[in-house]
Amino acid sequence: MPEEIASEVSRLLEAIAVADDAAGLEKIRLEALGRKGIITAALKSLGGLPPEARRSVGQEINSHKTTLQNAIEAKAEILHTAERDARMKAEALDVSLPPQRVIAGKLHPISQVIAEVTAIFADMGFSVAEGPDIESDELNFTALNFPPDHPAREMHDTFYMADSPEEAPMVLRTHTSPVQVRALREYGAPIRVIAPGRTYRSDHDMTHSPMFHQIEGVMIDKSTHFAHLKGCLHDFCRAFFELDNVPLRFRPSFFPFTEPSAEVDIGCSRQDGRLIIGSGADWMEILGCGMMHPNVIASGGLDPAEYQGFAFGMGVERLAMLKYGMPDLRPFFDGEPHWTRHYGFPALETPSPARGLRI
Repeated sequence: MPEEIASEVSRLLEAIAVADDAAGLEKIRLEALGRKGIITAALKSLGGLPPEARRSVGQEINSHKTTLQNAIEAKAEILHTAERDARMKAEALDVSLPPQRVIAGKLHPISQVIAEVTAIFADMGFSVAEGPDIESDELNFTALNFPPDHPAREMHDTFYMADSPEEAPMVLRTHTSPVQVRALREYGAPIRVIAPGRTYRSDHDMTHSPMFHQIEGVMIDKSTHFAHLKGCLHDFCRAFFELDNVPLRFRPSFFPFTEPSAEVDIGCSRQDGRLIIGSGADWMEILGCGMMHPNVIASGGLDPAEYQGFAFGMGVERLAMLKYGMPDLRPFFDGEPHWTRHYGFPALETPSPARGLRI
């Protein structure tokens, strides 16, 4: 029997040496070491040998078993290494090839709309100004002509910072208008700036979010008047909605920081559950505007008897919903990748009024 096992082991070792894949090697392992394999059968046959021969034959069989196990493990490592090298060679990047445009991510609609609005107003000569999300009560309200008892100052509308001093409370800014005052104090006049950014109010439903985005705009010099404001907003709406004719309606309104003030409606129609911008007998509010209040101009360090100007503010989410047909505000902040892939935009393209806002 030892001679027969030695012959089989020699045959198996030769088969292991020439095995060219993992499946073939596994077949050899089962033939040698499986439950019905040669080594297992030899070990079971030890019971039929004389006691004096059982020990030596058993040691020889175990030695053959160890030899086969080591050979199989070594061959498996060789096959694994060869498979990995082949896969790496097949997946190698040829740096001499021209770059391929493979963009998996999408730009969020909020980022896209901010870029579009910024591009339009940059074409009109506006620069971009920014301010902090945590703002002083003085800049968020007082400098913008909000009286001490104005409802917007109440806790149910405004997020006050718990650790701010009572005599100088800090708030999460409720609008981007404080950037107007900061820009006036820093740069003076004449000035043309827009201020995109996050704002916060204690409100949450299908059309309101506790955190949302606004774009504020201001233009101040010695001769600006309301007709300039109307022309600016007409040009913006035509460019943003990419329509030659966009009817606008200016309705008298009230804002503490502008006088006179107006809310701007855009012409639209509703057909089969769809909102169509630019035609029809319906109207949809899109923004608020007005001439800068003299008190706000004064709080910015300018003489209101010498300077005048206009301001406007618009919600980024509302613009995105109107232009791109999004029915609900809440998915803007859910972080759902399927929604972003559906409504998202190419991440590396910059909107331009000359090339087109959407690529």
